Amino acid sequence: MSFPKNQLLLVDVLRQKADLLEDGIATHSWDVSTSRFGLGTEEGSFRTPTGRFRICGKFGAGAPLWSIFKSRIATGEIASSGGEDDLILTRILWLEGLDPENSNTRSRYIYFHGTNREDLIGTPASHGCIRLRNAEMADLFEHVEEGSPVEIHA
Repeated sequence: MSFPKNQLLLVDVLRQKADLLEDGIATHSWDVSTSRFGLGTEEGSFRTPTGRFRICGKFGAGAPLWSIFKSRIATGEIASSGGEDDLILTRILWLEGLDPENSNTRSRYIYFHGTNREDLIGTPASHGCIRLRNAEMADLFEHVEEGSPVEIHA
């Protein structure tokens, strides 16, 4: 399988960072929030999976920052900061697992996405997805292509 731009999006769960490597050199870095329930691949666990993935879908190009998405479609509503809901905002990068143990990632709807809880970025706080601040999610979205590889490690 070939990947665009010789890219690798590397998520370090311990550091709560996502780094974009191009030709082996880190070109961008973003703070993230992975699952507050830890790591795992079990259906319904709300855990962040680890291993090798690819971006199998990109959603939200051109949507305003803080746009709310339901089923990967912008609702036309704009979120405000805070609240207890784990909203999916701004852009979506949908992950597909490439390892046998994470092959259910796509059916678990594990995404990179913006969040209404930007105050929790840098700490494990999501329901399995990888959250970014909304402006940074839009930035990440512009730098990767569908098919780009992703690795998530503890």
